[in-house]
Amino acid sequence: MHVIGTAGHVDHGKSTLTQALTGINPDRLIEEQRRAMTIDLGFAWLDLPNGERVGIIDVPGHRDFIENMLAGVGGIDAALLVIAADEGIMPQTREHLAILDLLAVPTGLIALTKIDLITDPDWLDLVQLDILDTVQGTLLEGKPILPVSARTGEGLDQLRLAITTMLEHQPTRPNRGTPRLPIDRVFTVGGFGVVVTGTLRDGPLTVGQSVEVQPGGLQARIRGLQSHEQSLASVEPGQRVAVNLRNLEKSDLARGQVLGLPGLWQPTLLLDAWLRYLPDAHLPLDHDDPIKLFIGTAEVMGHVRILDRERVSPGDQSWIQLRLDDPVVAAYGDHFILRRASPPETIGGGIILDPAPGRRWKRFRPEVIERFETLYQGDPMQTALLFLSQQPAPLRRAAVTLTPAQIDQAAGSLILLDDWVFHIDLWSRLLDHTIRLLTAFHAAEPLRAGMPPESLRSQLRLDSEVFDLFLQELARQQHLVLDNGLVRLPHHTVHLSLAQEEMLRRLKRDFEQSPSTPPTFSQARDIVGDALLNYLLEQGELVRISPEVLLTPSVLREWIDFSRHQLNQGAPLTVASLRDHFQTTRRYALDFLERLDALNITKRKGDERLRGSADWSKIGYS
Repeated sequence: MHVIGTAGHVDHGKSTLTQALTGINPDRLIEEQRRAMTIDLGFAWLDLPNGERVGIIDVPGHRDFIENMLAGVGGIDAALLVIAADEGIMPQTREHLAILDLLAVPTGLIALTKIDLITDPDWLDLVQLDILDTVQGTLLEGKPILPVSARTGEGLDQLRLAITTMLEHQPTRPNRGTPRLPIDRVFTVGGFGVVVTGTLRDGPLTVGQSVEVQPGGLQARIRGLQSHEQSLASVEPGQRVAVNLRNLEKSDLARGQVLGLPGLWQPTLLLDAWLRYLPDAHLPLDHDDPIKLFIGTAEVMGHVRILDRERVSPGDQSWIQLRLDDPVVAAYGDHFILRRASPPETIGGGIILDPAPGRRWKRFRPEVIERFETLYQGDPMQTALLFLSQQPAPLRRAAVTLTPAQIDQAAGSLILLDDWVFHIDLWSRLLDHTIRLLTAFHAAEPLRAGMPPESLRSQLRLDSEVFDLFLQELARQQHLVLDNGLVRLPHHTVHLSLAQEEMLRRLKRDFEQSPSTPPTFSQARDIVGDALLNYLLEQGELVRISPEVLLTPSVLREWIDFSRHQLNQGAPLTVASLRDHFQTTRRYALDFLERLDALNITKRKGDERLRGSADWSKIGYS
């Protein structure tokens, strides 16, 4: 699956050509249809002669809507530069071409439209010569120029064939196992709820998956997936995708956010980057100048920090750090565009080298410049390790862009647990966080033997599979202890005060004096308090049968043995038989038998209990 984006000056026929090729009017807004001018992004699809269905993003050409155009071209595989034969190269033609070049769109074609308006062949030749001159040194240098007429249909078949040939040589988007969907549209569908659309990158999405939208940390689940109005169980990178989300409202979402897997993509206010400043920019770029950044589908204001020179002149290249007013989601290697807000002007663009540097670099430092140069050269080992070091969670091996030999070579920087890969920095962060969480838990709950693992996992925000491996490894390294289903630090022990020990002795006396009608949960809590009662339950010194009934393990064993014997002998097991045998009350006997029913150890038939399908071990004692 590939996606094409149109580009070109206003009124040069981008939307008309899209509709002629696809039969779909990309101008979906009433205002667009009234003014016969594209204002926002439009979407369509084209079935090529080889059977591939190609997505088309139709962008506005008017200079007032150039920023809407930028939200559409970041994820395309090829550009279709549209130039009207009656006007030729115009200002937005040049600006769109510069943007396509800055974004390093892989390939493209030139559609020379409205040829039905031209009667002088010499004029058509002049226009084509001007186009050839304009595209020199850009991604469209040497690309074919296809004369077409959307009105008469002339040249459309040749254009479809040229698009087919172009995309057959264009690789599909890589699957890194780290899906992200830059959102370019949000709407609702009656009976289904909120839908977001975009061009999927880096990994697949599947119906039923839990996802997260950043910035914002919004949690949701995928209810449905569509690509070009076809419902799908899963979608692959490179596809135009509509995602129906549960648990979110339209007001929660906006263009510029990114949908991905929980914990995988984190927003940032700092970006390290390489900048190419356009030769025809009207003014130099000074340190800390205000700029407007366009990345993915996001648009955000910020300031540029120039690290390797005093100022950037038109035509220069520079190492920069972008300090943003609002967070964005970005990845190493993403392309971006910079514009001045006033007067509005596209001034340059480049490549993200570090999406989360975490600090402001001092200017003119050789070690900083060396770091930028290393990242720019794209050494696979260095960039992969940098990417791993900034992840909030480990990745599966399949998502790591390193060969097994490279992973072995990077052994000092990586920790492998089964199918999971941790950078040593991430491991250290997770270890420190785990120790802090357990220390805080022990301080807040000194009478509890340990922290429930699920509580720790939710705060670390780790997948359950990798969390279990992580805990086992920390226990092996003696950073923590796994004891009786709880997690604790090695030095943690429960120490009771003299007053607490006296309260325990009193409660134990009460249980010994009335073993089958002991204090209820509420009564026990009044005697020893919540913390000490929870300690007794965690230590297994008491067992909670129901919200109010507590028994000691020895009494519970006697009740289980009696009940099992009754059932094995075919004798009736009833509330009355249990009550009378142990001289307890109806309440205690009924709560115990209802617990057996709930666990399916027994099943009720009238006033009697019969043997159920579950094993006795389900109650906690075999």
